[in-house]
Amino acid sequence: MKTTRRQFIQNSAVLLAGTALLSKTSFAAMKPNEIVGLQLYSVRDDMKKDPLGTLKQLAQMGYKHVEHANYINRKFYGYTAKEFRKILDDLGLKMPSGHTVMGKNHWDANKKDFTDDWKYLVEDAAYMGQKYVISPWMDESMRKTYDDLARYLDVFNLCGDLCKKSGMKFGYHNHWAEFTEKLNGMKLFDIMMQKLDVNKVVMQLDIGNMYIGGAKALDVIGQYPGKFELIHVKDEIGNNTPEKFESAILGKGVIPVKEVLDICRKTGGTQVYIIEQEAYQGKAPLDCVNEDLKIMTGWGY
Repeated sequence: MKTTRRQFIQNSAVLLAGTALLSKTSFAAMKPNEIVGLQLYSVRDDMKKDPLGTLKQLAQMGYKHVEHANYINRKFYGYTAKEFRKILDDLGLKMPSGHTVMGKNHWDANKKDFTDDWKYLVEDAAYMGQKYVISPWMDESMRKTYDDLARYLDVFNLCGDLCKKSGMKFGYHNHWAEFTEKLNGMKLFDIMMQKLDVNKVVMQLDIGNMYIGGAKALDVIGQYPGKFELIHVKDEIGNNTPEKFESAILGKGVIPVKEVLDICRKTGGTQVYIIEQEAYQGKAPLDCVNEDLKIMTGWGY
């Protein structure tokens, strides 16, 4: 049974060079401060079987940055922070961001403080050299009412304070509920953009997930210019699932990805572009992310 990213996150919260790319955009210069990386969930099965071998292959493809999606019991893919940092260093890889769900269980309302487990996460993220600690999911119980959501967004801002002490920012990654659900007549996404302190908390815009929710990245970036330091670079094609779409190789789907990237570069304030592909249309995941990176490079990123 195919596991979707949404299912994966819920269950664990307890990237042509062919001649077609050799256009003038192939020679566009990547800006000095820009980062292009891979969300390792894209190669989740490979990382589960052979994390070291998979990371070696990604480095050989030309990846310089990765974003983790597996931190359990103070270990990244089964390695302590010290061990995983050495692996990445030896391969010439950096990890500017990572995904770990911050749930209700990570905030002690009585003590008005974060639990030790969450503090350990922030400590390990800082050791890894991360710039961002990203929570990729919000449990439904945290957004039943406007007041519920507002209360947890206050905790998000407090987590921004916690991360800031270690030179990082806290962040949130959207799925589609943020664009389909409303509270007090406002989309969840708009409430979040209104209440989060942008100096401490960033929104990692997933341009594929939002499309599933009926929103278009070009419109949202236009509505909130300069607010998206990180994005998930993703394309979508139609399928027969309840969501009606699944991710695909960049440029092969319905999202004008190159146009979105250029707007992110021009007015979105984007510095970190994380490729993510969760479905592969019969191809091997590693082959897909290799092609994704070549396409991004061809586009000048």
